[in-house]
Amino acid sequence: MNTKNITPLEDFNWDEFENGGSDLNKKAEREAYEGTLNSVNNNDVVDGTVTAITDREVVVNIGYKSDGVIARSEFRYNDNLKVGDKVEVYIENQEDKKGQLLLSHKKARQSRSWDRVNEALENNEIVNGYVKCRTKGGMIVDVFGTEAFLPGSQIDVKPIRDYDTFVGKTMEFKIVKINQEFRNVVVSHKALIEAELEEQKKAIISKLEKGQILEGTVKNITSYGVFIDLGGVDGLIHITDLSWGRVTDPKEVVQLDQKLNVVILDFDDEKKRIALGLKQLTPHPWDALPADLKVGDKVKGTVVVMADYGAFIEIAPGVEGLIHVSEMSWSAHIHSAQDFMKVGDEVEAVILTLDRDERKMSLGVKQLKADPWENIETKYPIGSKHTARVRNFTNFGVFVEVEEGVDGLIHISDLSWTKKIKHPSEFTKVGETIEVQVLDIDKENRRLSLGHKQLEDNPWDAFEAQFAQDTVHEGKITEVLDKGAVIALEGGVEGFATPKHLVKEDGSQAQLGETLQFKVIEFNKEAKRIILSHSRIFEDVARAEAKAAKKAETAAKKAARPAKEAAPQIKNVAASTTLGDLDALAALKASMTEE
Repeated sequence: MNTKNITPLEDFNWDEFENGGSDLNKKAEREAYEGTLNSVNNNDVVDGTVTAITDREVVVNIGYKSDGVIARSEFRYNDNLKVGDKVEVYIENQEDKKGQLLLSHKKARQSRSWDRVNEALENNEIVNGYVKCRTKGGMIVDVFGTEAFLPGSQIDVKPIRDYDTFVGKTMEFKIVKINQEFRNVVVSHKALIEAELEEQKKAIISKLEKGQILEGTVKNITSYGVFIDLGGVDGLIHITDLSWGRVTDPKEVVQLDQKLNVVILDFDDEKKRIALGLKQLTPHPWDALPADLKVGDKVKGTVVVMADYGAFIEIAPGVEGLIHVSEMSWSAHIHSAQDFMKVGDEVEAVILTLDRDERKMSLGVKQLKADPWENIETKYPIGSKHTARVRNFTNFGVFVEVEEGVDGLIHISDLSWTKKIKHPSEFTKVGETIEVQVLDIDKENRRLSLGHKQLEDNPWDAFEAQFAQDTVHEGKITEVLDKGAVIALEGGVEGFATPKHLVKEDGSQAQLGETLQFKVIEFNKEAKRIILSHSRIFEDVARAEAKAAKKAETAAKKAARPAKEAAPQIKNVAASTTLGDLDALAALKASMTEE
């Protein structure tokens, strides 16, 4: 409160004052009192003293004849306001209708705020600001009555997940940028924290050592690891150093803001990158394996990783074994481990190899079942009949699976007694079932020799009589080749005729699909071969006719040899005989043609 030096009136009559005084004395009294008050004008900005504070109002004395009242909301940026504090106020009206002095703290701050903001930037001053509300990309802060922008990235050194927690708070800021043209102000709270953290960081880094255990806070979680705040300096726990077991997502192990102990694994020369470990604080799981665990024991685990060549099974956190694809089934038809199992499957397996020093283990699943080849001679004796499934083809036969792990081959020659099969796909299809008979057992190579045609009697025993040489049969040309044609005969058997045996009587060549008479000119039971001829039929008739004509001519010559006197009679006989022979030949020809 401002005060003035007061000079007493020399001619003041105290007796009159005590008795009620005169008008002159009263006037002098007023003048003396008014002389003690400040001289103020509307629109002035002056300093005042807080004399009282209520929930709704703040009473301020500026040395005027009455105190001014200001709304409490104008001081919301200052939570620490108390009686006795000096505040700047703007005089709106010396005396309203009620005789009240009207003041405004907000207008006083605004009238001086721009100058104060610029001074704070120039002097690198730390200022207090009131966070008014959220806005796009950050917050609005009241600094000296001027609205400033606080970017979200400048609130704190760590990512902010909830901006609303800062609304209504008074915080310290540093003015980092001012746009004089548009009167824009940008402030930062992060800059103050960074300066403080930099000092802490220097102190922490100077004491770092490999193997040192520190407490930190989870600051950020990424797909490749976890960033830990060590109290001003950050370190990274790589995903492989979080746990001895496999970790697919770091969030499975840690949570944001979680406090935990970590060990320093390594850092660069400048100590800017610090590698941390979490799993190293616990013993390696391999060291905790039971001492009596050995090859041949059964274990249970979970499939954690799949590859074409096998599956990794975790039998304990950090202890894994590999089941190679060849150890998943006795069958030889599993080309990829994905055909047999998937990630997350619970499996039981047998330990095949165990190396504690190298921390490696190989497992097998098929060993849980008996090897089907151990008693193969008993289960699949030679001559036994079974049903198999076609797996694939080759040019020389069909590979089939009799049961899981027991495969066999049907040679192309053992598919049919009668059909000439060029490729097994003409006879069956992959995935179909086929009846087979065991012909031979190759236990060393784990393969059976199988046959399909052996399930039926050999029809060539009956064909030997049916298709005897020189017998004639009806046949249909089903295939024409360079070297001849394939002829389908009755009974499902096929014969073969060369081009010269396919010439018809009119000289033309027999065509595909024609049905003609064929004579058997060769039958080979062992080779299962029947050679046919259509031409031979009419050629044999022609030869028979020629032979008969020659025989008649010879007989006629013999008849002409007796005495001349009997010549006329003999000529007649010869002529008669010759005519008879010709009739017989004609009848024979007609009979053969009809046949």
